[in-house]
Amino acid sequence: MDRARKEQVVAELDQIFESSGVIVVARYAGLTVADMQKFRRSMREAGGSVRVAKNRLSKIALVGKRCEGIADFMRGMTLLAYSEDAVTAAKVVDEYASGNSKLVIVGGSVGSSLLDADGVRAVARMPSREEMLSILVSCILSPAASIASAVGAPASNIASILSEVEERAAA
Repeated sequence: MDRARKEQVVAELDQIFESSGVIVVARYAGLTVADMQKFRRSMREAGGSVRVAKNRLSKIALVGKRCEGIADFMRGMTLLAYSEDAVTAAKVVDEYASGNSKLVIVGGSVGSSLLDADGVRAVARMPSREEMLSILVSCILSPAASIASAVGAPASNIASILSEVEERAAA
């Protein structure tokens, strides 16, 4: 790889480290090409990305970044899985690693917080942005539904009382 290409890779990695909400470092020794393609496809479908780069270039790009601590995880055949939100990449890597023993989570970063493998798994168990939005919407709408049923309740109670009085009068 010539110097210009290395500079381009460092610039790309620099952008990844700046803009990603979560970065997961994993070892992929022994993964077949088909497995790697399947992993990349599942990450892409979820809204994340996978990047394989030389550890030395990754460490150069990490200098001065908020996630600089993940440089310690970069030994051997490592890949970077990342996404803009703070959960997606961790979820996909954790799910894939649980089904394929050749992909091993080493650690990662959420913002400036350094995570070990257990920390990445904990982030993977958190709800995604979309799930959190649906929970929030249901919390907002729940009181409105309760109010509507409470307002409608006296009318239905009166109707049932009138129906009962009518039945007694007829009997």
